[in-house]
Amino acid sequence: MASRLSSSTIFSLFLVSSAFLSNANAESERGFTVDLIHRDSPKSPFYNPAEAPSQRLRNALRRSADRAVHFARSDGLSPNTPVSEITSNRGEYLMNISIGSPPFPIMAIADTGSDLIWTQCKPCEDCYSQDAPLFDPERSSTYKKVSCSSRQCQATERTSCIGGTCQYSISYGDRSHSIGHIAVDTVTLGSTDSRPVALKNTVIGCGHDNAGTFNEKSSGIIGLGGGSVSLIRQLGDSIDGKFSYCLVPLSSKSDGTSKMNFGSKAVVSGTGTVSTPIVKKEPDTFYYLTLEAITVGSKKLDFDSSGLGTEEGNIIIDSGTTLTLLPSSFYSELESTVASMVDAERTSDPGKFLSLCYQLSSDLKVPTITMNFKGADVKLDPSNYFVLVAEGVVCLAFAGNDNFSIYGNLSQMDFLVGYDSVSQKVSFKPTDCAKM
Repeated sequence: MASRLSSSTIFSLFLVSSAFLSNANAESERGFTVDLIHRDSPKSPFYNPAEAPSQRLRNALRRSADRAVHFARSDGLSPNTPVSEITSNRGEYLMNISIGSPPFPIMAIADTGSDLIWTQCKPCEDCYSQDAPLFDPERSSTYKKVSCSSRQCQATERTSCIGGTCQYSISYGDRSHSIGHIAVDTVTLGSTDSRPVALKNTVIGCGHDNAGTFNEKSSGIIGLGGGSVSLIRQLGDSIDGKFSYCLVPLSSKSDGTSKMNFGSKAVVSGTGTVSTPIVKKEPDTFYYLTLEAITVGSKKLDFDSSGLGTEEGNIIIDSGTTLTLLPSSFYSELESTVASMVDAERTSDPGKFLSLCYQLSSDLKVPTITMNFKGADVKLDPSNYFVLVAEGVVCLAFAGNDNFSIYGNLSQMDFLVGYDSVSQKVSFKPTDCAKM
């Protein structure tokens, strides 16, 4: 079956944003929702009006490749090895949270591929420049450093003991770093219904030596991964291990905001919902799924992950990667199959990144693509797998990469995607995210 490709097909990247109030309550027991904002929209602090949409897309494609390198370097490393590579150029999301008592608002990069929540703190011995004021732990009545023998210190990767207190040191793939104290403090999250959520005794990193390619618009990193000190794990029982998001395509005529849900509001169910197991592997930061095949039209291509076949946990789902990345040999088979079903003359990607491209026309038809995850067949819309790279040029939004296989955010647009760490599953439900 072929689908007609609309000229509105385009890429999608996002930022997390929410309003934060000072009076916290127990709303987290019932669930809550925050807004998601596209990182390149006028609402984003990263927005550059001088960049054309095609330039923003090229930047996003480069981030996809960098992201794959990060995951590959992290896979199979020892538990004490840093497993995050997120910088101002690679982070697709920002989140507003408040730290301390009284609440001190910060904006930090939110990352599903890392765990520790950290922010730049006074006194800053060697910090990168940031626009917002630095967090001063001495002004928070609930801030407390933790000892080296504490469970919080033991649960955090890459720590050492200096003067009886727990210290962390994180290095990133681009040679950026953050060094500081492990501490506990109250973290306050806002929600779209203006009912803030206070998390007491949350493990955080108070960074006193931070440098590299971080952007002055952000104050640190908020880890949303599967590790023990991530925001998701620390929310714990209050959200029953559940969170979800629904990514609105940039071409939507709505205001472009998407939603991230926690707890009871994150349950994905109803007609059209399919679920696939999360596979537990090291490092536990990442969310591993099992891709068994990709069906193009009526032709099913068994997924060969670097010669390992349908090995359990052979692909990571990541909201911070734009493209869906596959082993080069399998991608070549996928591209050849798609090309054989498109009756149109090929053209080239002006950015020289994507390899299967066509001139956009009213009669361009592309085959349907279904991602065959274990127990879950996810049928994509053409906007999930063809992207507008230049005026009148669309390209297949998959790419070959032998570092790691990643299910990217273009493929996730207009799906309600739910993560359940208790039942160990990820669920997909076709959804008009602009109407949520």
